[in-house]
Amino acid sequence: MPGTDALYELTAVADEVQDGLPLVVGLTGFADAGGAVAQVTEHLLESITHRVVARFDNDTLLDYRARRPIISFEQDRLTDYTPPRLELSLAEDDVHRPFLLLSGYEPDFGWERFVAAVIDLGERFAVSGVTWVHAIPMPVPHTRPIGVTVSGNRSDLIESLSVWRPHTQVAANVLHVLEYRLAERGSDVTGFALLVPHYLADTEYPDSAVAALDSISSATGLILPSDELRGAGREFVSRIDEQVAGNEELARLVTTLEQRYDAYMEGTSVRSPLTDEDGELPSADAIADELEQFLAGRRSGDDDFPGRV
Repeated sequence: MPGTDALYELTAVADEVQDGLPLVVGLTGFADAGGAVAQVTEHLLESITHRVVARFDNDTLLDYRARRPIISFEQDRLTDYTPPRLELSLAEDDVHRPFLLLSGYEPDFGWERFVAAVIDLGERFAVSGVTWVHAIPMPVPHTRPIGVTVSGNRSDLIESLSVWRPHTQVAANVLHVLEYRLAERGSDVTGFALLVPHYLADTEYPDSAVAALDSISSATGLILPSDELRGAGREFVSRIDEQVAGNEELARLVTTLEQRYDAYMEGTSVRSPLTDEDGELPSADAIADELEQFLAGRRSGDDDFPGRV
């Protein structure tokens, strides 16, 4: 098997990376409820200083036919082609503390080789720990703070921040595998699964990105810019509240979600924010089908709906 270094190419910046930096990882792919990861990585790359340390090989890792890149056509010629990027960057937070940021797409192929390559890069730069984020849709209300499920081996973060600790099986993404391999080696690793309201999963929900930034900061101590996202989040939620307030049935459904969430957080007999008083997982039809249909209609028919491109 080819060496893991065949998956990436280092740049001259690699020689400037000091030992002991935290590694933050956000990859878009299988699931990204509320566009949390996409928003966070785009926001960071636009708002903080960063330079590329390593570029991963698209031809080895990317299924072009499944995720076709965009090329521009101007009347009679092709004018621009920007391939997808999967890159490790040396970045600085708001107080100029350096860290490493791995961002881009989730690889379609070669997961074990990719994971081994990331571990090799982590060892090369003696990273202090790995923190990654993703977001999953859950039947929770948008009127409550976004909760997280914390995984990995940072017991302090699990005890203080993890609001839902299920016994379950999930479809893995490549960063689950990375976390698993790092934990096997005894390396510090933390995964944050953001619990995003399922009826907002298909929108660009700014509060999900804010929750991701807050989670990263709690694990790394980094001070990351968030004012722009927080402002967008306030506007987004205000408009959602207006739409829900105008429909009695939708308001009732959101209230039901609030009651179950509050009961769980208060430590009552409800075992999970996702279950009803009988311990059953409520279906989308039972809880929020009408709300989803309403919001889907707004997305398709109202140009002013927040999150609509």
